Amino acid sequence: MPDFAHRAAGGSGPDSYEGPDHAAGRAPAEPIRVLVVDDHALFRRGLEIVLAQEEDIQVVGEAGDGAEAVDKAADLLPDIVLMDVRMPRRGGIEACTSIKEVAPSAKIIMLTISDEEADLYEAIKAGATGYLLKEISTDEVATAIRAVADGQSQISPSMASKLLTEFKSMIQRTDERRLVPAPKLTDRELEVLKLVATGLNNRDIAKQLFISENTVKNHVRNILEKLQLHSRMEAVVYAMREKILEIR
Repeated sequence: MPDFAHRAAGGSGPDSYEGPDHAAGRAPAEPIRVLVVDDHALFRRGLEIVLAQEEDIQVVGEAGDGAEAVDKAADLLPDIVLMDVRMPRRGGIEACTSIKEVAPSAKIIMLTISDEEADLYEAIKAGATGYLLKEISTDEVATAIRAVADGQSQISPSMASKLLTEFKSMIQRTDERRLVPAPKLTDRELEVLKLVATGLNNRDIAKQLFISENTVKNHVRNILEKLQLHSRMEAVVYAMREKILEIR
């Protein structure tokens, strides 16, 4: 049983890392509005009970499949959609694109048992900002919701390594292609980008480089501006493709 489901049932789970504080600039009166999508009613209820303990997170609705999720997203316009990958009628990955159409501001986190590389890759292509396995703890779910609401991407470490393997394969398949020279990043920006590529969040990057979290945010913003990209995930894909960042 996932840790958060166990806690909702009255048990206790292992401690997890401490996530970032509430999303920057978000007032206490404006909680992060979450739509929970999973085909197991007990799992949805357990997750709702756990998230109800977080003052800055509010579950505004739930759905049992991707088709219902699209309708609920259009009506509720949630900040975050927490959604399973494989569900009856319409799966989570297929629903991603439609949700982005009816609720463009919503950010989607896949919360699933599927550790298949294909599911991860397709979810990201469909617009998901996070991909987490259900083995994570309660604290990590809440932390991921806050991080994604604050503009970060969240991927389980084991899945991040698989994604990097896929990027490396993409590079090898397109070695013959030569595009215009990529914008030059500073040494520090390259350091930050390498750590982003391993799946670390801003707080962990700051600790590793002995700089402030705000400095990390500024570096990430500069990287995106230089590369004319919109997300951390796009920056990593671009870096791999253009061989700015080498994986050994």
